[in-house]
Amino acid sequence: MKYNKINVGHIIRIFALLSLASVVLGCTHVRNAEPIKYDLVFTGGRVIDPESGFDQQANVAINGKTIAAISNSPLLGNESIDASGLVIAPGFIDLHSHAMSRIGQQLQAMDGVTTALELEAGAYPLDALQQAMGSYSIINYGASTSHLAIRQRVIERINMPHISIHPEPLSPEFGSDAAAKPFVPKNAAFTQVASTQQLNLIKTNLQQGISEGGLGIGLLLDYMSGAVNTAELNIIFQVAAAAEVPVFVHIRRGLPADPAGLEEVISLAKKHRASAHVCHLNASAMGGIEHFLALISKAQAEGVDITAEAYPYNAGSTSISAAVFGRDWQSIFDISYKDIEWVATGERFTEDMWHDYRERFPSGQVIHHYGKENWTQTALSAPNIIVASDAMPLAAAQDKVHPRGAGTFSKILGRYIATDDNSAGMTLITALAKMTLLPAKRMETFAPGFKYKGRLRTGFDADITLFNPKSISDMATFKQPQTASRGIQYVLVNGEFILKDGKLIEGSLPGQLIKGAGGKTLKYK
Repeated sequence: MKYNKINVGHIIRIFALLSLASVVLGCTHVRNAEPIKYDLVFTGGRVIDPESGFDQQANVAINGKTIAAISNSPLLGNESIDASGLVIAPGFIDLHSHAMSRIGQQLQAMDGVTTALELEAGAYPLDALQQAMGSYSIINYGASTSHLAIRQRVIERINMPHISIHPEPLSPEFGSDAAAKPFVPKNAAFTQVASTQQLNLIKTNLQQGISEGGLGIGLLLDYMSGAVNTAELNIIFQVAAAAEVPVFVHIRRGLPADPAGLEEVISLAKKHRASAHVCHLNASAMGGIEHFLALISKAQAEGVDITAEAYPYNAGSTSISAAVFGRDWQSIFDISYKDIEWVATGERFTEDMWHDYRERFPSGQVIHHYGKENWTQTALSAPNIIVASDAMPLAAAQDKVHPRGAGTFSKILGRYIATDDNSAGMTLITALAKMTLLPAKRMETFAPGFKYKGRLRTGFDADITLFNPKSISDMATFKQPQTASRGIQYVLVNGEFILKDGKLIEGSLPGQLIKGAGGKTLKYK
């Protein structure tokens, strides 16, 4: 018998191929047999990501604090919620909220807000704000370094870290009365020009606040218009430029439509190569809103890092002793006493009542009705204008305040979106970008955590808001300012529900303090 030679190499190759096929088939079998199971899945909602432009019906899965999957295919979850008829959007980010309290956060949560920042007034030191908020919070929060709080420390020797925190004396010579001093814009911190020594202390404290995580510098310039001179402004913008953080500024107000306050900030930002953000642009610009927008666009085209925000209300709110009311406010706002409302009661002023209350209740709140709807619409619809609330400080459920702290974001989605009846409105994705993506991008270069917020994408933070686009509406009014918005169905912060089926979840406190990077360079001049 004759045998053929065995090709050993050929046999080895055959066995290798058979083994590889077995591995591949085995892996495929395991994947099909055991699909991934997520912590939570929303099914069938209209998923919108303003950054990528993704806008379609899909399913969203969450694991822990992170968005784990977005898919048109079915996803399996330990908990699954039918989101049919709802928009699934990134959680709303409010850059301008003074409502640093539990009740304030509750109202903002019911308005779809997952992060609220105190950037105009700020806080200093930052840990005092964290102590006031408690160990845990409902939504994420943070603050800029407060120029005002620093001025109060340096000039008045008063420790008032935030406008809603009761002040205390920093040294015994001020006696027991110092602790009772309220936030009154006629006190020395608002009116006194700083000495050279005081300017040096202000600078040092600003640097310290940023290094401790302050999100830029908060500058209430119009409240201390006569006190803050050019030398002090230069220091503020120098510090901001060195740390590569913005100045969040309430610009000086002149006569109606006077752009001088905005031009001043643009000039300072140019000179020091600093970033700036203009708070409540529509409230400051009034009838000059188109010119203000043009000035900002021109500055941006010239390389200035400047942004601005607006809110959807035609009335402002502040204390009755605010610096602007010490000037010719009737000409500045083009209003009279009857156009100003005493927040506590809803009464409108007479001249006698006005002078009496300014003397007796200097920290009392007023609402001044001076805006026009066409000014507001022009500001809100402008490209790159951010939506922010300017929510007022709120301590208790019975407090009367401006309703913008409860209804800003739902009002935008309920009244300013293009429909058959409102062809001039914004598209839904544009409006959402103004309250999610744009504020996140404003913050992310110096607060890296924001790189994972304001978007609805795999791997990003599970800060998510679901709402019914057909029923969403603000419900808060000037007479009933603490009425929760309607149509917000689910809100998650860091992957945890704070609102479910339209109701707050008692005891849910997943919010975190968000800090800045401490200044990118810290090479201060």
